[in-house]
Amino acid sequence: MRARQPARARRASSRAPPGAVGGTGRRRAEEGRGGPARGCVRRGAAVSAPRPAEDPSEGAEPHRALPPGDARWQDRMRTFVRLSVTERPGPEALLEREGGHAVSVPRVLDLSLRIGELLLAGGEGAEDVEAAMLGVGYAYGLARVEPNVTFTLLGISHQPSLTDPPLTSTRTVRRRGSDYTRLAAVYRLVDDITAGEVTLEDAYRRLADIRRNRHPYGSWTLTGAAGLLAGAASLLVGGNLIIFLAAGLAAMLGDRLAWLLAGRGLPEFYQFAAAAMPAAAMGVLVDKAHWIPGTAGVQSSAVITGGLFALLPGRALVAAVQDGLTGFYITASARLLEVMYLVVGIVVGVTLVLYVGVSVGAELDPDQALRAYDHPWVQLVAAMVLTLAFAVLLQCERAVLVLATLNGGVAWTVFGVLHQQAGGNQVAATAAAAGLVGLFGQLMARYRYVSVLPYVTAAIGPLLPGSATYFGLLAITQNHTSQGFTQLTRAAALALALAIGVNLGNEIARLALPTPGPATPRRAAKRTRGF
Repeated sequence: MRARQPARARRASSRAPPGAVGGTGRRRAEEGRGGPARGCVRRGAAVSAPRPAEDPSEGAEPHRALPPGDARWQDRMRTFVRLSVTERPGPEALLEREGGHAVSVPRVLDLSLRIGELLLAGGEGAEDVEAAMLGVGYAYGLARVEPNVTFTLLGISHQPSLTDPPLTSTRTVRRRGSDYTRLAAVYRLVDDITAGEVTLEDAYRRLADIRRNRHPYGSWTLTGAAGLLAGAASLLVGGNLIIFLAAGLAAMLGDRLAWLLAGRGLPEFYQFAAAAMPAAAMGVLVDKAHWIPGTAGVQSSAVITGGLFALLPGRALVAAVQDGLTGFYITASARLLEVMYLVVGIVVGVTLVLYVGVSVGAELDPDQALRAYDHPWVQLVAAMVLTLAFAVLLQCERAVLVLATLNGGVAWTVFGVLHQQAGGNQVAATAAAAGLVGLFGQLMARYRYVSVLPYVTAAIGPLLPGSATYFGLLAITQNHTSQGFTQLTRAAALALALAIGVNLGNEIARLALPTPGPATPRRAAKRTRGF
């Protein structure tokens, strides 16, 4: 992955000296779109567009200074996402294409929607999707742009002035998938657009190339990564080499079964239910065969737990909590509902097999949840292998794999020290480890000017509550309802601690890292309790 620093340095050196708010049109245009354009994109210096008219119903407020052009476009546009149209400073220079023709507003809106579609389909948070769409609009001279993101529906509206009718476009996200290589390419495109380095036609061509690019890893590579993830997770909770192979084989069978059902057009609920069955069946077989004399209960639980690690929707959960914390409640609710359906699918698949196993005399032990497995070096290596396999499943770029793996190792080390060595609360230790994952992930993403998701989503893999989920389901299967719901509640608490910790780490990084130039605070959501 190429670093973005040289281009940033060029844009920073070419900016006009800072002045008062509402200074020259040249300076405001450069700050509004990330610096002067190069090549074929021209900004008219002599002709300036009028400022957006103030809305009398909201009261006139002075225009705010734009964040500086050498800041990340996410920092610049997140400031505007929290502001109304009338409070946003507008570009004061007309942006033109080659030949002197004005940029087509419908095409700019369409490009914004297409970019937002790829970001939302890749699992990006709603706030970052809106920031990207707003940044594209500003880069091509559209000041009064309002993007709107609601889980599967994208909308964007542009109103030239209060007296003109708005032009509105929408786009529906019908297919979603995890391809963080494509996500990184879209981020680079938005970065170049907001820097004024790409014409509208070039942006469309690059976007088409991004859509046509094949995934970096094939389906059988992903199946092997699923097996490696499950095997590493089984080592994490007490398995041995034989259990590693058994868990990996079960996960690979489940993955291919899910691929088969997906090819037949079945919903994801049934795909997850089917993918969970081979791991549970393999656990029952391990228990009945007594491959490891005297420890069959331990090894069967490791097999099933490893299979659950490969299926738990950690990516969707983190995105759901992030959207809720940033004020996108409709999108957050929809994402949480999606997580609930996927988890219920896993529960159905595992529970059906466990009922059959218990009925045929399998001696599965729910009290195993109370016993600790403490082999720090084995667990650390297993956690890093698990993170690497998870990153491959998420189609991360090869240059990201090492950094994500190291981040996962740091997360497990912090968790092990706080929970296993110091005896701290598991939920608090999980939140602290996830916070460091979010912090380091945000630092890495800022250094490379890309999305934070590739660096944090895989790194939280070792912290997913696979064991608590399995033991809760097993207890319910054996009619220990109270114990089962206690374990499932613990699993839910661990999942929320993961998501909140990652988001908190991201926010701490944003607060701690200074933005060059005059401070432009990012507004929080307004209180809704009557004041």
